[in-house]
Amino acid sequence: MNLNSLLEQAKIAARMASEKILRVYKSNDFEIKAKNDQSPLTRADQAAHQVIASVLEKTGIPMLSEEGAQIPYSRRKKWETFWLIDPLDGTKEFIKRNGEFTVNIALVHHHQPILGVVQTPVTNDLYYAIKASGAQKNGKNIQSASFYLNQSGIKVVASRSHLNPETQVFLDALIKPKIISKGSSLKLMMIAEGEAHLYPRFAPTMEWDTAAAQIIVEEAGGKVFIQNSKNQVHYNKENLLNPNFLVQGREKTAH
Repeated sequence: MNLNSLLEQAKIAARMASEKILRVYKSNDFEIKAKNDQSPLTRADQAAHQVIASVLEKTGIPMLSEEGAQIPYSRRKKWETFWLIDPLDGTKEFIKRNGEFTVNIALVHHHQPILGVVQTPVTNDLYYAIKASGAQKNGKNIQSASFYLNQSGIKVVASRSHLNPETQVFLDALIKPKIISKGSSLKLMMIAEGEAHLYPRFAPTMEWDTAAAQIIVEEAGGKVFIQNSKNQVHYNKENLLNPNFLVQGREKTAH
């Protein structure tokens, strides 16, 4: 497997998807529909999925996409390696026109992401990483920030729409935390590039929401742990719902 070559294909797919998304974003015709789980779907989600699939199918590696066909576990459990894609992460942010949405493309091998691309269509930023090769944003190395858990003013990124009681309990245990709001996988990118220290996600997400961002965070020196454990989030489970998790920069232990 030539990961550098596959990364270039993923970057091309992400850029092409971004162009499709922006065309819809600048129009007044989103064609908003409700999916079975009542989450929104737009013309942009579908256009982005189609262009990503057209690029990545040439690699011969199977694909699992939020907007693709539902693939039964009996089939995908045999996959050692596969593309895991969210063509438009942050559809609600897209509809609000706040710019905080991304294209997420990950390559998963033996249940762990080994390559990830996160593209932000509005700002045209491209984050990417390959396992054991570091993380980059627009061609420059990025690194997560180091911190002590008991320091005052830790920057915690939280979703505008998911500040539930469990998250509030976590925040209450910190010393004067600074809360930053952000949409989509940009929350994890803030950890990766050192703009925040912690991101507790104690509310539902799906595997395609996090895989690409997880490898970027990890290669930037951060961690993505299952809540109340030191176990990594892993992928291609029978149920594609993620466990609750905590994203963090480089925690220092003695203070």
